Amino acid sequence: MGKTSAGLAVLCLLVSAQAASAQNASEIERVRHGKGNCPHCNLFQADFAYMDKPGANLTGARLRQADLSLVTMNHANFSGANLSIANMFGGRFTRASFKHANLRRANLVGAYAGYADFTGADLTGACLSGANLVGARISQRQLNSACGDDTTILPNGLSIPYCR
Repeated sequence: MGKTSAGLAVLCLLVSAQAASAQNASEIERVRHGKGNCPHCNLFQADFAYMDKPGANLTGARLRQADLSLVTMNHANFSGANLSIANMFGGRFTRASFKHANLRRANLVGAYAGYADFTGADLTGACLSGANLVGARISQRQLNSACGDDTTILPNGLSIPYCR
């Protein structure tokens, strides 16, 4: 293989890798106009702000940098989903499952996640200022990697570092 052919092969691989990580418009529309069920879908940077999708099944979905601000997704299943850098400001996630989800650097300011299950979730760098996690299944270790403020409501006996 010549130098030019090798260069083209590398370029094709790079373009394929970028295309594979882009959002899937048809899957986003499926969530927007359906019941919200789309397990393992690629919903990268999707805008679901203000939507009402109770009981949605988004297990293993890629919701990185998605806008879930002011949504109502009570009883939704986000198990194993990638919600890193997602904007979940003011969202309602009552009894939702975030088991083993990636919530790194997610914005949960003012969110209500009462009785939600965060077992095994990664909350590193997540902002929980003003969030209500009453009765949530969450550990002190998880909270130590996140931050909040005086208005963050946590299960009894737990605390959270202040956001700087």
